[in-house]
Amino acid sequence: MNHRHRKVLHALFAHPVSANIDPKHVLSVFEELGAEVSHGGHGQIKVTLNGHTHGFHDSRHSLSKDEVAAMRKFLEGAGVDPGAYPV
Repeated sequence: MNHRHRKVLHALFAHPVSANIDPKHVLSVFEELGAEVSHGGHGQIKVTLNGHTHGFHDSRHSLSKDEVAAMRKFLEGAGVDPGAYPV
């Protein structure tokens, strides 16, 4: 995982929640973690990681705080620990 991926991963878990994260970078982090990312219809993205699946809104702008919180919860459920990837 390169430095940019680690920065985005840590931004997802940062407190307070950041609302300035590019969704393209997050999808790249998901793929780097080994997730299957597929674009579904109706503006949805399906992400499967470590047996956990979640659908996210396909956003072209910065993620909202609610979307960041949902992605954080998904990653925690899939067993991703940002501490394992030091910045």
